[in-house]
Amino acid sequence: MKAYKRQINLGAQGFYASPYGGVHNWRMLSDLNVDTSEEDNAKRGDIFNYFSFGVSACEVEVDTLTGLFDVVRTDILMDVGHSLNPAIDIGQVEGAWVQGMGRWTMEEMAWGDAKHPRAAKGSLISDNPHRYFIPSAADVPKDFRVTLLTDADNPTAIHSSKAVGEPPFFMSSSVFFALQDAIKAAREEEGLAMAVCDAPLTSERIRMACRDHFANYNPDARVAGSF
Repeated sequence: MKAYKRQINLGAQGFYASPYGGVHNWRMLSDLNVDTSEEDNAKRGDIFNYFSFGVSACEVEVDTLTGLFDVVRTDILMDVGHSLNPAIDIGQVEGAWVQGMGRWTMEEMAWGDAKHPRAAKGSLISDNPHRYFIPSAADVPKDFRVTLLTDADNPTAIHSSKAVGEPPFFMSSSVFFALQDAIKAAREEEGLAMAVCDAPLTSERIRMACRDHFANYNPDARVAGSF
């Protein structure tokens, strides 16, 4: 309270400027017609200090009558260089992956338009937790396995480490593609071709994409690309 009253900032800030990379020969508008087919990429400089890599695989179970699903198992192999704290890094990977799963399967933005005539045009409908859903503890994969890649040197960063906050986010797309495969299998049982589904692949989209004699009663569900 004393620091607050005296307007003393108790925060701390740091910034690391890497001596490597960060220098890149950016292409200008006048260079668009330049033939670069024979040009060595090394001549252009390094736009990033380093890259992070990872791989993810998912197993899902889908209830074709409701569109609800469970992520039975997820395996992740993540390159974090030489981990400074494996417990923290694994937690970051798990958190980013689950956050991304929400992006691919739940978090849908809905606006007032022709499909939502009751809402004012252009107004945001999904503006509260009742209409905009995010993952909960119940949505975490039942079997969640995270492995950090070993012998992954990174000489361009502190103690050979790598950032791990956001890189695992996109790896959660594996749940989207696993659901696509499940939908494909369900449609094959009905003698239907594979459907192209948009993200987020919500339970409503999964249900209508799986197709059966119940869903066939809805004529709007037969429109191509409506899932």
